[in-house]
Amino acid sequence: MTVTINEVGLRDGLQNQPLVVSTGDKLALLSLLEAAGLNHIEVASFVHPKAVPQMADAEALVGMLDLERRSYSGLVPNLRGYERGKATGLSEFGLIMSASETFSERNVNMTLDQALQSNFQVVRACHAEGNHVRVYISCSCACPYEGRIDEARVLGLARQLLDGGAHEVSISDTIGAGTPQQIYNLTHPLVVDYGADRVNLHVHDTRGQAIAMVWSAYLAGVRSFDASIGGLGGCPFAPGATGNVATEDLVYLFNESGIETGIDFAMLEPAVRFAEQITQSALGGKSMEWWRRKR
Repeated sequence: MTVTINEVGLRDGLQNQPLVVSTGDKLALLSLLEAAGLNHIEVASFVHPKAVPQMADAEALVGMLDLERRSYSGLVPNLRGYERGKATGLSEFGLIMSASETFSERNVNMTLDQALQSNFQVVRACHAEGNHVRVYISCSCACPYEGRIDEARVLGLARQLLDGGAHEVSISDTIGAGTPQQIYNLTHPLVVDYGADRVNLHVHDTRGQAIAMVWSAYLAGVRSFDASIGGLGGCPFAPGATGNVATEDLVYLFNESGIETGIDFAMLEPAVRFAEQITQSALGGKSMEWWRRKR
């Protein structure tokens, strides 16, 4: 059995960091991640640099990559962002829409229906141009303004997106407030109806439940998971959200369970150490804490 781990540290991990990381340091971190065996990497977000200054070098960074070597992707907020991303040569893109009406209106000034139509513009463009698109449904479990989100609403949005042409949807616990049972309820019906290749999981570890949510999704049939080196992350638009589930914790979980990731756990330690250096912060999942003590 195999799973795919999609590394989001360079984008979701860094976007909320107060220190702007240089393009050179981003490339160095990328090289360490690739050396450990990570082949699916989200490298940048094509948002307005005033909104997320950390992503101001998106075009420059992608321009330095050999796009044939790995599966690189970029996050785009709308059709304009997609045009920027497409111009770099990327062929895999992520979109985000919220399952929360309040979150959507406060952060992108759109109702859910307006956000859905904006997403479909990009989905149609990707189909027309042969590019892959995944839509992240943020606040899938809970919203900082509305509280817990109705599961039927999330599943309804996911079905609309998949039926409307999205290659994948990602059930995204943006603020890390979900539970393993919620994640099972939100992923299993989609895997059954659409197949494991069309469902991804993206969780944060605010309440210490991320690794349990990952395992619950695996039992539900999910085989694609986002993670961030060292647990880097947060969300500039979600107060209180902490880092993503740590890449090293996912790799340890799956490798030690006999589930193939293609990633060398020990080789992730230099990447965590370098990420700490460039962000000037203490990082590392629970498994990395153990590994460092062991050594």
